Amino acid sequence: MRLLRPSGAGPAGGDEDDDAALLRAVARGDSEALGVLYDRHAGWLHARLARRCPDEETVREVLQDTFVTVWRSAGTHRGLGEAGGWLWVIAARRLVDAQRVRARADRAAVPAEPPAPAPSAEERVLAGLEYGEVGAALDRISPELAEVLRATVVDGLTTRETARLLGIPEGTVKTRALRARRELRAALGAGGPYPLGGTA
Repeated sequence: MRLLRPSGAGPAGGDEDDDAALLRAVARGDSEALGVLYDRHAGWLHARLARRCPDEETVREVLQDTFVTVWRSAGTHRGLGEAGGWLWVIAARRLVDAQRVRARADRAAVPAEPPAPAPSAEERVLAGLEYGEVGAALDRISPELAEVLRATVVDGLTTRETARLLGIPEGTVKTRALRARRELRAALGAGGPYPLGGTA
């Protein structure tokens, strides 16, 4: 299975029913369907990943890994929500994994590095959400609530963008965000210092 072909230009042009049909074909082992899905979505996925990561090599690796994951797990997409949103969730998680691996490798390669500048408040929040105590607590709350927090806080999406990404109404995003904050506070055992509100 080779995915190293030119990415499509811009967001998907086909409808969601077509994407869902392609994913069902991929789940049956149809590599041509995977190629069509790649051509349709790789362009906007690459652009979005590049906004979160300045390293082009990492972005290319993450994009490739995203579609390898799609090949292996297309059967888990049950047609709930937009296929594009499902693909972005996979890509965002692969990017976090790649950044963790790279950070560990950098620390091992440069043991006597001078102290880095103090991280900004936003960077501390995001690091806590992905790697620290809050990240561990986030993994313990309901998956549908955790994905709303990841979209609104980690990805910095608005309520409308999150609704489109996850394929749910905006009112559901707001309700889940409130429930997620309550569950997260309970998982942490206290309020915690992290501002967990998204933008409307």
